[in-house]
Amino acid sequence: MSPFVFVIFGATGDLAQHKLLPALFSLYKDGQLGQKFYIVGFARRDFTDEAYAHMLGDELELHKDEVWQAFAKNIYYQQGFFDQEHGYQELILKLNGFDAEIGACITRVFYLATPPDNYETILQNLDATKLSEGCGPAFAEAMAGKQGVDLSAWTRLAIEKPFGKDLNTARELDRKLSDVFEEKQIYRVDHYLGKETVQNMLAFRFANSIFEPVWNNRHIDNVQITFAEKKGIGTRGKFFDGVGMLRDVAQNHLLQLFAAVAMDQPKSFTKESVRDERAKAIKAIRPLTREDVLKNIVRGQYSGYMQEKDVSTDSRTETFAAMKLFVDNDRFADVPFYLRAGKEMERDLVEIKVIFKQTCHILFKEYGCPELGNVLTIRIQPDEGITLRVMAKNPGTKLALQAVDMNFSYHQTFGHHGVDAYEKIMLDILKGDQILFNRSDELDYSWTLISQILEGWTTDAQSIPTYKKGSWGPQEAFDLIEKDGRTWL
Repeated sequence: MSPFVFVIFGATGDLAQHKLLPALFSLYKDGQLGQKFYIVGFARRDFTDEAYAHMLGDELELHKDEVWQAFAKNIYYQQGFFDQEHGYQELILKLNGFDAEIGACITRVFYLATPPDNYETILQNLDATKLSEGCGPAFAEAMAGKQGVDLSAWTRLAIEKPFGKDLNTARELDRKLSDVFEEKQIYRVDHYLGKETVQNMLAFRFANSIFEPVWNNRHIDNVQITFAEKKGIGTRGKFFDGVGMLRDVAQNHLLQLFAAVAMDQPKSFTKESVRDERAKAIKAIRPLTREDVLKNIVRGQYSGYMQEKDVSTDSRTETFAAMKLFVDNDRFADVPFYLRAGKEMERDLVEIKVIFKQTCHILFKEYGCPELGNVLTIRIQPDEGITLRVMAKNPGTKLALQAVDMNFSYHQTFGHHGVDAYEKIMLDILKGDQILFNRSDELDYSWTLISQILEGWTTDAQSIPTYKKGSWGPQEAFDLIEKDGRTWL
């Protein structure tokens, strides 16, 4: 790994302390950060470098760890307010000093671990102070004269979801980003794309020749994607009540899982090819009219939600959403995709189920051929793994079929679950690999769909269905799929 500086705006927040720094420390322990690097926290609280590193060590209960102590020597701190240029000017001096210490331009990463309300202010100051241009003047002029050197590629910006609240605000954010940074510099973080099982979807689908011939509407009956959380909104009432499940989970996590199933094989394993196919899959989702929204989209709210802290007593915010979508392409024409996401569900569960058409009745109708055929289950959490339901002959003198499962477990096979999602994300940002990050057109297509649903809901004056805590959502979600002669699996 080449030398780099990793600047975290919002360095005293939960995301920085409990996700970003632990991920960077884990990469350091694995020897993946190289010999020379700098981590700079930027926030309004008053810390020295040593005090900030010590605070992190206490928070993570690592201050006595010798490896942490070595890692902490690379941690620096810059006090500053997001809306005041002085802190940015002080940051410039720090970063130029790092360039001078190395004797060359080094990669700069600016990670916005802040609420989205701060993005515009930070972007404006990065632009005004020319921090967005990367290398300090002492080395920029010399490097710019070298053939093939692209200084912009050495400066990267990472931001966390949500990327807007609807199509218009998402496009406005994208415009503000593109005013300061090029697309190749922007890393839009959806940590779900960093999960091992989600990454494995590409390998599973395209490295195994047995699946591609049957991955189409001739063989697949329907696809079901579930994102269930056992917990409620907790202390996030103020945030969640202004967002809802559709924006918080469906627009990103659910549609990214959908794209992993629906996308065509990329021409190559490069950021452009992979993201091209993800974008095409989301773009191909059939547009929803207001009538479609009323018929094929379900929302719900768990009992007691309006009594949660910081939630409006007349809130119409959904804590559950289910939808039936179609993809207008040759591969999946007329195959329904059923997606659902909810809080206060029966259990934590994130999985994809690909249900294949039943064909055993052709030969084995009288021998116990079940109504449900082959089912491929890809479990994201818990117990990451893959299960394939197949038909087999029941032992004995008579011919009788029985469904059995073929299981692959990450834990049993590899003994661990691979790297943490944020470790993978941090490493890819530092390497300049954008495969696992949303491109602007992907977001535009996903927000187009979500905005169609939101607009449809504005004309729906009916009360929002409620559901019991610890259930699988409102009855309307079951009606959505059962009216098609199917059930949630």
